[in-house]
Amino acid sequence: MADFDSQPKSIQSIYGWYSEQKLLINRRYQRKLVWTLEEKQKLIESLLKKYPIPAILLAEREHGTYEVIDGLQRLHTIVSFIETAFATKGGEYFDVAQFVTAKNRASSEIFSITAGKVLSASEVGAFLDYSTAIYVMRGASDDEIDDVFSRINTYGHRLSEQERRQAGVQDEFSTLVRLLSCDIRGDASNDILTLEKMPSISIDLPKTKHGYEVEADQVFWVEHGILRSTDLRDSMDEQCIADICGSIVGGQLLERSKDALDQIYETASPENQRIITALDSYGAERCSAEVKLCLDEIRSVCADGSSSKLRNILFSKRTTNPFPALFAVLAIAFHELLIGENKKIADYASIKTALSALDKRIDTSRGSTSPEQRRKNINTIKGLIGPYFVESEARELYDDHTVTDIDAIIRRSEIEAPHYELKQGILRLEGSRKIDSDTLEAVIRTISAIANNGKGRAGTVLIGVADREAHADRVRDLDGIEPRKVGRRYVVGIRREATILKELPENYVARWKNAIRSSSLPQALKDGVLSSLAYSDYYGLGVIVIRVPPQREPSTIGGKLYIREVDETVEVTELTRIMEVTKRFN
Repeated sequence: MADFDSQPKSIQSIYGWYSEQKLLINRRYQRKLVWTLEEKQKLIESLLKKYPIPAILLAEREHGTYEVIDGLQRLHTIVSFIETAFATKGGEYFDVAQFVTAKNRASSEIFSITAGKVLSASEVGAFLDYSTAIYVMRGASDDEIDDVFSRINTYGHRLSEQERRQAGVQDEFSTLVRLLSCDIRGDASNDILTLEKMPSISIDLPKTKHGYEVEADQVFWVEHGILRSTDLRDSMDEQCIADICGSIVGGQLLERSKDALDQIYETASPENQRIITALDSYGAERCSAEVKLCLDEIRSVCADGSSSKLRNILFSKRTTNPFPALFAVLAIAFHELLIGENKKIADYASIKTALSALDKRIDTSRGSTSPEQRRKNINTIKGLIGPYFVESEARELYDDHTVTDIDAIIRRSEIEAPHYELKQGILRLEGSRKIDSDTLEAVIRTISAIANNGKGRAGTVLIGVADREAHADRVRDLDGIEPRKVGRRYVVGIRREATILKELPENYVARWKNAIRSSSLPQALKDGVLSSLAYSDYYGLGVIVIRVPPQREPSTIGGKLYIREVDETVEVTELTRIMEVTKRFN
């Protein structure tokens, strides 16, 4: 049984916790950052006027850290105001020069100070001294924390319907929906993040820029008009994924309704038990991989010839309305052909033509939500596009090779740098375009370093991705290709290098395999890397995915030990640090 302790804390103390990475966010149940600028400014105004604000609820965790149960939006608003992310309604920024802790972080380039009119010294002092009520749960189990969070968010209507469902239950199905949705949106990460990392997995809307890393108009759902950007903040994408996955896993189409999804998420209800039992047999990893494949193929249809938004293909008249219901039956139709009938697409252009003005050929009215009507729509879609599919050989779906997977890896590399490495290729970015043998050796050292992150820790190296805009621009000039921007990275691909080397992509991939095979990496690590090394066509650019599986003991190369320090690979020579690496595997 958890104990509750009241601990009034000043904003200065709260910022101290934040700067020491003591405030943690659990993505199993917490939302993204969703407050508008006006909501943030109102909170700051209340603090400056010394008005009371709701209490913040934390759960004490190990090593003096605290998991935020209630108050995420308020906490982030406070610390981001201190770091000059926004100004008050009167246009005044926090004066960082008046607060040593923040000033030191700015000097260390952890954040940049926004120039402008600032609060007076007395206002800064009063703001930092403001004492807010904090309740700390001590000795709480995960179930107790989940229960408290769920109860808090049943008061009023602060959560959307889908957020309420996801917050109310933590089972295999809700986990599948959450993780798959994160991959598709591009905000995948570890379940536990520090408060400082929340902007990196939160969504910036086109008209309300907060400096968050995920730009709504680059997310699949918004890019193709399936959802509005504001729908992402209400987790409408997760609702659509729940509908699709529930229909696939359960073996029968769900009714598209609030009640149908509520029943699936109601713990121990007959419908919940039916879906959980079916998922146990079907496999969450399998379902996730299959949905990603379907999305990949839908993307490829849209990109064929002159690239088009899915919305512009499916609708006969220009519209800005979202269409998650229509997308769900389209995705399920693709799934039944690609997976259920084990086929592959033979003619993307013809499928694109067949899907044109689809809204005229199927029922898209509000009455088309029953399983029976949805089945008619799916059968109509399959009849239109089925002739352009052919029989396929058995396919391997679990190699992190879809566009969704690679985009998710690239975005995670920005958040979890020690576990990821990106390389644009093996050719020098100069006129001679000679092979840089140092790149191959550097990647092998990095593989070893990632393996040394600790027991149970995996990682990934992507070949064909530039981490600097200058490198992407250079590739564009030299090789005549258009890099694809993902977050702050640029996919330049390896197919261009294979062309310069007069090789097929598979021969280029073989270069990497041979380099790893002939390296002095430990045999177990070497075998694991080679068995999972995959190639993705990725919009025709070509990307190599090198997975680094978890290891049971430290890995060395020629007797040398390497580790990751943020996004760099360094050799460890000091005995004490070598012992620290060894302890990671105990």
